[in-house]
Amino acid sequence: MMTTLRALSLALLAAGLLATAHAQVRPEVGKPLQAASELLKAGKAREALAKVREAEAIPGHTPAEQLVIDRMKGAAAQRAGELGTAIATFESIFGRVSGAEQAQVAESIAGAYAQQRNNAKASEWVAKARAAGGNSASLNQLAAYLQGSSGDYSQVLKDSQAAVSAAERDGRRPAEDDLLRLADAAKRMNSNATYSATLEKLVLYYAKKDYWSAHLASLQRKPGFSDRLALDVQRLKLANGLITKTEDYMELAQLALQAGFPVEAKSIVDKGYAAGALGTGAEAARHQRLKDLVLKSQAESAAGLAQQAAEAATQKEGNDLVKVGAVYASMGQTDKAVELIEKGIAKGSLKRPDDAKLRLALAMAQSPKTKSRALQALRSVGGTDGTADVARLYAVVLQ
Repeated sequence: MMTTLRALSLALLAAGLLATAHAQVRPEVGKPLQAASELLKAGKAREALAKVREAEAIPGHTPAEQLVIDRMKGAAAQRAGELGTAIATFESIFGRVSGAEQAQVAESIAGAYAQQRNNAKASEWVAKARAAGGNSASLNQLAAYLQGSSGDYSQVLKDSQAAVSAAERDGRRPAEDDLLRLADAAKRMNSNATYSATLEKLVLYYAKKDYWSAHLASLQRKPGFSDRLALDVQRLKLANGLITKTEDYMELAQLALQAGFPVEAKSIVDKGYAAGALGTGAEAARHQRLKDLVLKSQAESAAGLAQQAAEAATQKEGNDLVKVGAVYASMGQTDKAVELIEKGIAKGSLKRPDDAKLRLALAMAQSPKTKSRALQALRSVGGTDGTADVARLYAVVLQ
């Protein structure tokens, strides 16, 4: 909110400086106004207001001179926190100007009333600014703030959703503030689908850790989201630096073991030890037991994997080939993994065809020569159990 109000003051200041440069004023009036302009540039609003009052005290102002004085007085008063003076001055200007400047003056009045926490009057002047043709980003931000303060989240949702849709329709990245307002309004109104979709857009367009964390947490609460994708969610957390605590590493390693990926589990445990999250403190012995189990599972898996692949090749269905291929992918054996998963998909009769496409895409993503194919495959993954959601997020990581 403070950023908006500073922007409003600076915008009106620019208008005042422009008027000072072109209006016909006497030298004795222009001199203190120019000094006020320089003081405002330096952030000395109170000193600037004193200089404006020097110009105001000179008798015999022409209408043009009075308008220039009032413009500068309003800007200086608002910057100095003398909101009553700023409002009275701007309101006196409003009827003497037209077009874009009238909209700008109304916006500054709205901003001053908002600073006074007089939201009713602020909203009234926002409406006047819009009626005069105002549609600046700062005006829209102020309007959204006022709507939120009034609890009118349905209007905030409607306006921010329209702004996001317009940006995407025009091929532009939606403004981060619009997305954040949309997410907040959707959450307050229990519009879970809109909330989750907006968090995904924040991840897609801005990819900050906080957005990843919020979206992945929301995704796991999504109706119909399959528990079998928990490992993928944790992998996405790891890829975005969100696995930091001891229990995070323990959970991820255990999920990898349960899924039959001991090599991946060992990599996770090693990262936990390197980060100091594992191997220290009162639970160090527990961490060591997990590490020992991982090493044992890794040896057992390596010994029987080739046989599993051979047996899977004899099956009429491709499910086992996809599963073994995913294990090879977790070991970093990309070519073997891609070969087996593709054979499994070709066999058909898959329980989860989209899941197989996801595993193929992730295997291909490990090699630079097939990364572009991996991205294409990820974008083609469907499903209503969370597979498509996870695939889109993997695509963001790979880009």
